[in-house]
Amino acid sequence: MLNIELLEKTTQIPGAPGYEHKIRSFIQSEIESHVDEIYTDAMGNLIAVQKGTSDKKMMIAAHMDEISFIVSHIDEDGFIKFQTLGGFDAKTLTAQRIILHGKKDIIGVMGTKPIHIMTAEELSKPPKIQDYFIDTGLSKEELLKYISIGTPITRERGFIEMGNAVNSKSIDNRICVFLLMETMKELKGQDLPMDVYAVFTVQEEVGLRGATAATMGIDPDFAINLDVTLACDVPGSASHERITDLGKGAAIKVLDGRTICDYRMVDFMKATAEKNNIKYQLEVLPKGGTDTASMQQYAKGGSIAGGISIPCRYLHQVIEMADKRDVRGAIDLLKACLIGMKDYNWDHK
Repeated sequence: MLNIELLEKTTQIPGAPGYEHKIRSFIQSEIESHVDEIYTDAMGNLIAVQKGTSDKKMMIAAHMDEISFIVSHIDEDGFIKFQTLGGFDAKTLTAQRIILHGKKDIIGVMGTKPIHIMTAEELSKPPKIQDYFIDTGLSKEELLKYISIGTPITRERGFIEMGNAVNSKSIDNRICVFLLMETMKELKGQDLPMDVYAVFTVQEEVGLRGATAATMGIDPDFAINLDVTLACDVPGSASHERITDLGKGAAIKVLDGRTICDYRMVDFMKATAEKNNIKYQLEVLPKGGTDTASMQQYAKGGSIAGGISIPCRYLHQVIEMADKRDVRGAIDLLKACLIGMKDYNWDHK
C-alpha cells in the first residue's frame, strides 16, 4: 500500500529549478527523524545519510525540481512573457492555468493568438513556446506589487487517482521523491552493508546540475538514480516505441541518452528482482538524460551506476500519470538492492 496523502502533498508543493526551497523543507521534515544525518549543500541538494557497516558509499538520487517557467517580461497591458525551465510539450499548454510564485501566489492562464484571427499558415503549424503569454487579469501596475522579472512559475494541476494510476502535475519527479522518502523510512533499523546517501537533487531539468555537485562532494562507489521514464503504451505507438508500460513493474535502466548503465548493476538489479519476485521491465531510452550520468561520471574514477525508473505517460506535459503498483514495486526493489549488495560479486568481468 502507498501513503496516497503523502504522495499528493509531494506533487503539489512548488519547486522550479533553482527555487526548490519549499519542497526541500517539506522533504526534510518528513525524513529527518528516520536518518542518521541530514544536511543541505551549497548547491541546494538535500542529503540524508543512513550509516552502514563498511566504508563504501552508495548514492541514491531523486531530483526534486519540476519543469517550470520564469518571468522574462511584463508588457504595458500586464501580459507576461516567460522562459522555460526544462523541456515542455508546447501543444499541451493552451489555456492551462499556472501559478506565479511572487510575494504572493497569483493564478494565470496560458494564452495564444485566437484561432479565429490566425492565417491559414499559422493554423498549419503547431504552437511554439514563444507564441504563448500569461494572462492574470491584472494590470501591469497591480502585477508589479507582487511579481517581477525572475519570478518562478509552476503548473496548476491537482492530484487524482484513476484506477490503479495517479494523475497530477509534477509526477516527474515527485513520484521518485516519494519513493526515496518511503524507502528511507522503511530502511530505518536495517543493517546496511555501506553508507547510504539519499540525495534529493536540484536543477536536474536544466542540465543535471545538482547531481553533479553532490556527486563530487560525496564521491560514491555505487549509485542508483530514481526518475520517471517514457511509457508510450498508448494508441499510435509501435511496439518498439513503447519503452515501458504502465503497470508492468518498475523499470531497470539499461541506458538513456546520457548514460550506459554499468552491466554489473543491471545484472544485480535483475537478479535481485527475480530473487524477491518483484515484477520489472527493462528500460532502453534513446533520448533524454537523467542524474544517472552525473553520478556515474563525477565520482573520482567513476561509480558503478544504474537506475530504477517509474513508467510515466504524458511526460513533460501539463499532467503526467504513473501506476501505483509500479511505485510499490520500485520501493521493494530499491530496499532489496540496498540490503543485498554485500552478497554480490562486484568484481566479476
